[in-house]
Amino acid sequence: MTDPLTDRLRGWLGTLLGRRPSGLQVGALCVDALTGHVLLVTTRRTGSWTIPRGWPMSGRSMAGAAQQEALEEAGARGEIAEAAMGRYRYKKKLGAGLTQPVIVQVHLMQVTTLERKYRERGQRQRAWLTPEEAADRVAPPGLKALICGLAPAQEGTPLPCARKR
Repeated sequence: MTDPLTDRLRGWLGTLLGRRPSGLQVGALCVDALTGHVLLVTTRRTGSWTIPRGWPMSGRSMAGAAQQEALEEAGARGEIAEAAMGRYRYKKKLGAGLTQPVIVQVHLMQVTTLERKYRERGQRQRAWLTPEEAADRVAPPGLKALICGLAPAQEGTPLPCARKR
């Protein structure tokens, strides 16, 4: 974990080197309406688990861009909510120790079809998980909380995002 001054210096240096300022991405929280399971994908660079996400696209709404990312990264097709269900933050790794702060606007997507062949098939893994399992696999606390919001609370059992690590 770095201190705020180091983060600020890295941000300033990154801006000088032409790095994009902090940005807004869109993401699709893909859910199977029948089982309630969540679809996660791995990132291409680090292999960590996340939801399909990417930069907004010209000519598409934020929800439309999130829906396109779900198709490209996970092969998922379905109905997406135009209204965002929430946002979370993460630090995008750029290399050479630099990071870019990013806010992801998340849209809930009810998956109706999962394609066998899709654009990034050979670059990522995908997995259907219960909300509890999915929350355990993702790193950003804000994303954990959004996923936990899908999990039905069982009496006396804390949600995964409430557990101490």
